[in-house]
Amino acid sequence: MNAIIIAFVQVVLFIFLAPVLIGVIRQVRATIEGRAGAGIWQPWRDVRKLLAKNPVRATDSSWMLRAGPVALVVSSLLLCVLLPLVGTIPFALVPSDLFVIVSVMLIGVVALALVGLDGGTAFGGMGSSRHMTVAALVEPTLLLSIYAFSIPAGTSTLSVIVETRLLSPEVIISPVSVLALVALSIAIMAETARLPIDNPGTHLEVTMLHEAMILEASGRDLAWLEVGSWLKLAALLGLVSNLAVPWGVLTDFSALGLAVGVVSITVKVLVLGVVLSVGEIFLAKVRLFQVPELLAGSFALAFLAVTASYLVA
Repeated sequence: MNAIIIAFVQVVLFIFLAPVLIGVIRQVRATIEGRAGAGIWQPWRDVRKLLAKNPVRATDSSWMLRAGPVALVVSSLLLCVLLPLVGTIPFALVPSDLFVIVSVMLIGVVALALVGLDGGTAFGGMGSSRHMTVAALVEPTLLLSIYAFSIPAGTSTLSVIVETRLLSPEVIISPVSVLALVALSIAIMAETARLPIDNPGTHLEVTMLHEAMILEASGRDLAWLEVGSWLKLAALLGLVSNLAVPWGVLTDFSALGLAVGVVSITVKVLVLGVVLSVGEIFLAKVRLFQVPELLAGSFALAFLAVTASYLVA
């Protein structure tokens, strides 16, 4: 029952937090660039407007254009349920295991790529092709980087990993942890289509990845695609923040601990959002053919982290 309560709180919290996170990222960037910005509540207004509109779909489109956006939202909500965000009390039947998490993420990745292909446009096919290429390069880095975190804990369950880092703070500042955290951060930026891998604020055909796949979506379909992408970004930032700064995470269930966990993860995610927006101002998007080199570098860092963890042990 405690695990169910925490999962429910995490889902509700991140449904409200994800649009605010995107609004904070956009507003901070606009402020630094000298623009007024639309405010942190603008993503909420956009979603409300889109949900009130009927989608316009191509005549020859298949059921995937209807099911894909929903599949992306469901996979992102499952991430919010399984990841140790507010608390580390896992489900007994569906643990927050590394391979379960990566498999759930792949559902959303494939669904988004099929949505881009289903429209039958050149941009959609191009974006889906690039998207799956990046995904094929990112998944090994995600596995290796979190595996490096799992070695001191002796398990690949993320909730136990966070608890181990909370009880043994010296692990957090170790070289192994730093290498794995950098590799994981690069992989997450690629997974969520952020700079320097993709520029979410442009529609230039030579740079588009995520935006190319959702060009044919409109109305409710576009709203679900946006919400699913925002939820994934917020959940993965929450995971990174709890791995880097695990304090405040609920380990023993109590009302006060639950409140502290909610406030803690909210502050961590928003702070990471500000750091991300500031960093993106000083980053340029890398050329498409240089993306594999960047992701190969992150894989090398994750591999070094795993190797060093065995040498240190």
